[in-house]
Amino acid sequence: MRVLVVTAVAAERDAVAAAAAPCDEACDETALPGGYALRRAADAPVALDVLAAGVGPAAAAAGTATALTAAALAAAPYDLVVSAGIGGGFAASGAALGSVVVADAIVAADLGAETPDGFTPVTDLGFGTVAHRPDPALVAAVTAAAGAASGTVVTISTVTGSAARAAELAQRHPGVLAEAMEGFGVAEAAAAHGVPVLEIRTVSNAVGPRDRAAWRIGPALTALTGAFRTLPGALTAATAPAPAPAPAPAPDLHHP
Repeated sequence: MRVLVVTAVAAERDAVAAAAAPCDEACDETALPGGYALRRAADAPVALDVLAAGVGPAAAAAGTATALTAAALAAAPYDLVVSAGIGGGFAASGAALGSVVVADAIVAADLGAETPDGFTPVTDLGFGTVAHRPDPALVAAVTAAAGAASGTVVTISTVTGSAARAAELAQRHPGVLAEAMEGFGVAEAAAAHGVPVLEIRTVSNAVGPRDRAAWRIGPALTALTGAFRTLPGALTAATAPAPAPAPAPAPDLHHP
């Protein structure tokens, strides 16, 4: 299985690549159009190509589409795309610092319009989509393997910095676990290429008032490495063919 993992920044990319093997500056990289570089973890049971595409949904979509197009042109398409990195956790939903979250819904939280009655998603305006839903069996397998929680991860273009904004998001997306800035962009590009998508986040900070002193970026990156160490086994389990049904017992020809 070939998996493309898309992160925002190099530190996240390196944390994912470290799940396969320690990687230094001599790590195998492949150049893509547009100045992108894929970091390859070819020795893993599941081949991972990791791309740091930039911050925000537009950069994420552009980088993902570039990598998917290059793979298709080389007749080596990917089987799965994963948006990965650290993000903010909604503490009220149980997303504690250092925990792992697997998205069962990847939602564009601020794609729409402000109206006198509040926020209206773009779908209610008659355009596009605001949510991608990964395969539930795949989400369940990855969640169990990583010891994660599964739930909604919202994509935002402006990081939440107030309690009022955090409460608004939680009200509009009941049970939301985390926010990040790239998942929906990655999912849009994956959908355009017909490739399944996942989003895996580890929580570095609480969503709400910005308190940089309380952020735990290092532990979140370590947790990201740990989550990706469990990914090959989870993917293998999720994609293994179901066992054949047991044959029916032979009829008892001696019974009257």
